[in-house]
Amino acid sequence: MNNNNGFPKKHPLSVQLDLTKFEPLTEDEKRQQDIMSTPTTFFKDGMRKLFKNPLAVISIIILLLIAVTIIVAPVIVPYKYSEIISVNGVRDKTAKNLAPFTYSEKEQAYREAGGKVFPHIFGTDAMSRDYFIRVVYGTRVSLLVGLVASALVLVIGLIYGSIAGYVGGKTDLIMMRIVDIIYSLPDMLIIILLSVVLDQVLGGLSIGILSKLGTNLISIFIVFGLLYWVGEARLVRGQILTIKKNEYVLAARAIGAKPGRIIRKHILPNCISVIIISTALQIPSAIFTESFLSFVGLGVQAPMPSLGSLANAAREGLQSFPFKLVFPALIICLIVLSFNLLGDGLRDAFDPKLRK
Repeated sequence: MNNNNGFPKKHPLSVQLDLTKFEPLTEDEKRQQDIMSTPTTFFKDGMRKLFKNPLAVISIIILLLIAVTIIVAPVIVPYKYSEIISVNGVRDKTAKNLAPFTYSEKEQAYREAGGKVFPHIFGTDAMSRDYFIRVVYGTRVSLLVGLVASALVLVIGLIYGSIAGYVGGKTDLIMMRIVDIIYSLPDMLIIILLSVVLDQVLGGLSIGILSKLGTNLISIFIVFGLLYWVGEARLVRGQILTIKKNEYVLAARAIGAKPGRIIRKHILPNCISVIIISTALQIPSAIFTESFLSFVGLGVQAPMPSLGSLANAAREGLQSFPFKLVFPALIICLIVLSFNLLGDGLRDAFDPKLRK
């Protein structure tokens, strides 16, 4: 039996709660309860905000598609990046500069005779090599440069900036003056000099990937390790100078924690958002630098392609075969733009100053 409010009528001898003494939650109280009852962490909250950013999600999808393509394509496509197209074991001289999804005269005759020829998705280049697989390997090289260079910059800049910011005093002064000196070095000149020196020192070696990539790319890695970490070091130093004044760092010192543990456990986790953002933005910068150096002839060693070297080779037949420049340029734009948009999304999601 119910009372006037719709609640079950309480028996006088019952020990149950009297529901008439309770009021339903308002809409504001319900929303507040939802917010308070949702367990989350800094990383989960940041990832949730990242996936609400449509541009960041599109960038992640594009990068995943590119990564899957450069992994799966060499398994499916029967051509090699340095392989000259041949029909029945004989070099096909008519397969030069083919348009996308077209066949040469010999390939067409072979297909009419009942043979099977894998299509040239992006056509062929001036040396009768499949252009699609060369763009795939060029994308591999560019992404390799971006990831390796950003890893070098992250490790060196993180260690150097942490020491300078935490120790402070004369140590910080001397280390930052070294950073100022490195800023003044011309990176292009250093790359050229290292390429010449490494070509003489390592030219006679045939060590797997080193012989394929060439000494120019190794010099690019070395230059990134020597020169491009200074921005990361300054950024980390500035964060540590601010964070090390907090009370929890003083408490860690008071209980006898060593400086290395304080930096690892208390300081770096509180500036991890800035580190993630700067690393994500460093990758497209490294890719663009490698593409530019390959464009001017200081990139990977032939016949190994890169997106910059493919764009440079396409300049010769730009009016007759413009598609050969469109494909590598489009891939460079997609990779650089995607990483930049992803970096902006990471900044909006993880930067505490931009959080609402």
